[in-house]
Amino acid sequence: MATYESGASVDLPLPEAGEAASLGGVWSRIGRAVVHNSLAVAGLVIIAAMVLFCFVGPLLYHTNQVNTNLAAVHEAPSSAHLLGTDAVGHDELGRLMLGGQSSLEVGLAAAVLAAIFGTGWGAIAGFVGGWVDAIMMRVVDSFLAIPYLLFSILFLSIFPPSIPVLIIIVSLASWLITARLVRGESLSLRTRDYVQIARGVGVTNRRIVVRHIVPNAISTIVVQATFSVADAILLLAALSFLGFGPPAPGANWGQMLSDGLNYVYDGYWWLIYPPGIAIVLTVLAFSFIGDALRDALEVRLESI
Repeated sequence: MATYESGASVDLPLPEAGEAASLGGVWSRIGRAVVHNSLAVAGLVIIAAMVLFCFVGPLLYHTNQVNTNLAAVHEAPSSAHLLGTDAVGHDELGRLMLGGQSSLEVGLAAAVLAAIFGTGWGAIAGFVGGWVDAIMMRVVDSFLAIPYLLFSILFLSIFPPSIPVLIIIVSLASWLITARLVRGESLSLRTRDYVQIARGVGVTNRRIVVRHIVPNAISTIVVQATFSVADAILLLAALSFLGFGPPAPGANWGQMLSDGLNYVYDGYWWLIYPPGIAIVLTVLAFSFIGDALRDALEVRLESI
C-alpha cells in the first residue's frame, strides 16, 4: 500500500510499481528479440561499422576535402587514392566518410526530434480526447496530405540548406506517423485501471501522460524511431540528389551519387557504387533492427 502525491493521502496501490516491471519486461523482450534475430544483429554490426568508418576513419585516413586538386581529377583507385578521386580531385574515400557523417547526423537527429515531438503530440491528443483530439489529428492529417518531397523542396527554396535546417525539415516529415501511432496507444492506455486510479485520486493529466502513457507506449516509439532513421537518410539522399544537400565543402551520399551519375557512361564506377552501396546498407541495417523491434512489439500485444 502507498499514497499518491496529491492534495489528500489515499491508501491505494501505486500503479508505478507494476508499470515499471512491465516496462522493464518490454525492454528485456525487445533486447532478446534483437539479439536472437540474425538480421537485426547484422544491422547492428553494419551501423557500428558505418559509425566507425565515418567518424573514426578520417582520424586515420587523412584527406583534403576543402581545396580542389585539378591535377588529380577522376583518377582511378590506386594506393594513393584507394577509391579514386572525383571531378575536382577530392579523394573519394575521404569524401565518402565526410558524406556519411552528415547523413548519419541528420538521420539520427531528425528521428530523435520526430520521436519527441510526435510522442508528445500523440499522447496528449489520445489521452485528452474529444475536440482537442479531433483538432490535433486534423492538423496531422493535413500535413500527411502534403507530399514530403514537395514540402521539403518548397521549404529549402526559402531557407538555405544547412545541417540544422535539413534536420528540422526531415523531422517535420517524420513526426506525423509517430504522432498517429502514439495517439492510438494513448486511446487504449487511458482506459486502463492504473490510469483510472490515478485520475480518481487527483493526479494531474500531465503527470499521468509522462508517468503512465508515454512509458507504456515506449516500444511503439522505439520501433517507429528506428524506421524514421532509415526514412530520414533516404529523404536526405533524395534532397541531396536534387541539389538541396549541404553546401560545399560539405558532402552527402545523395549528392555524391548525383555527381557520379553525370559520368555514368564514362566508366568512373567509383563515383557511383560506393555512395549507392553506403545508402542501401545503412537503410537496410536500420530496417532490419526495426523489423526485429516490431516483432517484439507484436509479441507484447499478443500477451496483453
